[in-house]
Amino acid sequence: MDTFEKLSLLTADMKLEVAEDVRPPLAQTCPSFQPAQRGGGCEDPLQGFPISHAVMPNGRRMPILKTLVTSACERNCNYCCFRAGRDFRRVTFKPEEMANAIVKMTERGMIEGAFISSGVAGGGAHTQDRLIAMAEVLRNKLHYRGYLHLKLMPGSEYDQVLRSMQLADRISTNLEGPNSKRLQSLAPQKVFLEELLQPLRWAEQIRRSMPGHLGWNGHWPSTTTQFVVGAVGESDLELLSTTAYLNKNVRLARGYFSGFSPTPDTPFEEKEACNPWREHRLYQASFLLRDYGFDLEELPFEGEGNLPLERDPKLVWAQRNLSEAPLEVNRAGKEQLLRIPGFGPKSVQTILTARRSGLLHSLEDLKALGVTASRAAPFILVNGRRPAVQLSLWP
Repeated sequence: MDTFEKLSLLTADMKLEVAEDVRPPLAQTCPSFQPAQRGGGCEDPLQGFPISHAVMPNGRRMPILKTLVTSACERNCNYCCFRAGRDFRRVTFKPEEMANAIVKMTERGMIEGAFISSGVAGGGAHTQDRLIAMAEVLRNKLHYRGYLHLKLMPGSEYDQVLRSMQLADRISTNLEGPNSKRLQSLAPQKVFLEELLQPLRWAEQIRRSMPGHLGWNGHWPSTTTQFVVGAVGESDLELLSTTAYLNKNVRLARGYFSGFSPTPDTPFEEKEACNPWREHRLYQASFLLRDYGFDLEELPFEGEGNLPLERDPKLVWAQRNLSEAPLEVNRAGKEQLLRIPGFGPKSVQTILTARRSGLLHSLEDLKALGVTASRAAPFILVNGRRPAVQLSLWP
């Protein structure tokens, strides 16, 4: 196989890695292009190549290549299509080969960066060396300035974490389960604290103790992680407890939730797929913890520690706490406004800025500011009056 045939095979199996993807509610991200059709007179090996997208802080969608250094893996994770012993065609890249492919695709205008992971082959530390070698060729030999997300392999060493941080814009390690017990059921050969959580702790230690200019572009990369949802009986409370801990203690940029989907020829092939609404509610709740000032104890968990599937967790909280005590938009502070359904960080800042020029008198004033006020109406006062609420707003 040539380079791009190998990349096509690897990229097609990267659905397990959701980090960076634009993930609209209740839908898996579709690649920008479908995999290239081989034969039939197609002369361009890159025509129709599958591309993923990363979302930048300003909301811009950036096309990236999402692939593996190797699909060979010695680990036996019960859900994974790359697990040891599974019968499929394995592919491995040399560092220079992959680096050159990334540069070529960037020069063609197909991508602006890459997300590079790997199966574990020869141990986690050895595999991390291969990832670092590829990144060093990319940055130091080919002078690549595009976006680069490097995965940290299970068992990566401190110096490897540091070197990865000196080369990448983002690093991540997949915790997969929210704790040791759940991880044991998902991935029997992996160790939660020493192999998976420790690299995230080292990354935060490096950010706190070393100057940011040591990073390749003048600052240290952000960190993310990913969980498999719905395969081993974990609750939403378990997943979000770990997410809240990581937000606080390692400054996690984001936790990703990958709804389980069974893969043939794995021990979990007969298990039921995760309800996509559950994945969606977990994302909503994680944003409440990260961006809206909510504490874990305020989330509306039900009997077995799961969020209600039928309603937005922020709406549930507001119905319980604000229906009889609406907030006055002319006086409420930033933290209070962020708790109102329909108000996000940008709209709250818009309201605070507008209040410096005078009172807001009606929903129309909010709409004139570009604020979506219909969801907020049942929970607010505007200049001392409750806006009219249509019954259709209530489930």
